[in-house]
Amino acid sequence: MNDDIKPQTDEPEIASQRIEKSRMGFLQHLNELRRRLLIISATILAGGIVAWIFYHQILDFLVKPYCDVVDPAASGIELGQECLLLVTDPLEPLSVRFMIAIYAGIALAMPMILYQLWRFVVPGLYKKERNYTTAFVVAAVLLFAAGVILAFFTVPRALDFLTSIGGDDLANFFSPKKYLDFLVKMMIAFGLGFEFPVVLVFLQLIGILKYKTLNKFRPYAVVGLVILAAILTPSGDPVTLIVLSVPLYIFYEVSFLIGWLIQRKRVDLDSGSKKSRAKI
Repeated sequence: MNDDIKPQTDEPEIASQRIEKSRMGFLQHLNELRRRLLIISATILAGGIVAWIFYHQILDFLVKPYCDVVDPAASGIELGQECLLLVTDPLEPLSVRFMIAIYAGIALAMPMILYQLWRFVVPGLYKKERNYTTAFVVAAVLLFAAGVILAFFTVPRALDFLTSIGGDDLANFFSPKKYLDFLVKMMIAFGLGFEFPVVLVFLQLIGILKYKTLNKFRPYAVVGLVILAAILTPSGDPVTLIVLSVPLYIFYEVSFLIGWLIQRKRVDLDSGSKKSRAKI
C-alpha cells in the first residue's frame, strides 16, 4: 500500500521541479535579453553623442538631395545663394538636432545592433547554423548600408517627381523636420528591403523554406515584390518603385540560387555519409 502511495506523493515534487526549471530558463532568457538591450542602448547613446557633436556636417550632407532639386530663386523669394529649409516653429531647430542625433546614433550602432540580436537568437540554433554568425552579420550590415546609400541617391529623383507633379504655381520649401522624416523613412525602407536575401537564405538554412518553394512562386514574385516596395517606400513614385523593386527581384533569384547550392551540399554530405557507412 505504501509503495502505491509513494509515486503519487513524488509526482507533485517532480512537476514543481519542472516548473521551476522552466521558470529559471525563462528568467535567464529575460536577463540575456535585458543585457543585449542595454548594450544596444549604450551603443546608440554613444553614436548619438558623436552625431550631436558633428551635427552641422551631418545636416549639410543630408540636405544635399534637397538642394539638388529645389531652386530657391524659382519661388520668387530672395534667400541669397544658400539652400535653406523653412523653419516655422521656434522649437523645431532643437527637435531637428535631437532627431539627427537619434537617427545617426542608430545608424552608427547598426553593426552592434544586428550583432547583439543575432547573438540572442544563436543559442536556439544548431551548431552548424551558429557557424554562419559572422557571415550573416557582415552581410546584413553591408546590405543595409548599400540600401541606405541607394536611397540617398534615389531621393533627388523622388523629390523631383513629387515637387513637379503639383505644377509651377507651387513654391517648394520644406520644413526640416518633415524633410528629414521623409529622407530617413526612404533610407530605412531601402535598408530593410536589402535585408530580404538575408532573411530568405536564413529561412532556407534552418529548413523553414525550401528553394523549390521559391521556384514555385517565381511567376508571382515580380508582382509581390513591387507591392512590397510600394508598402515600404513613403513616396510611392514610379522611380522609387522601380529602383527598389529591381534589386529585390535580383535578391530573390540570388536567394534561390544559394538555396539550391545549400540543398546540393546537403545531398552530397548525406550520400558521402551513406557510402562511408556502407564501407564499414
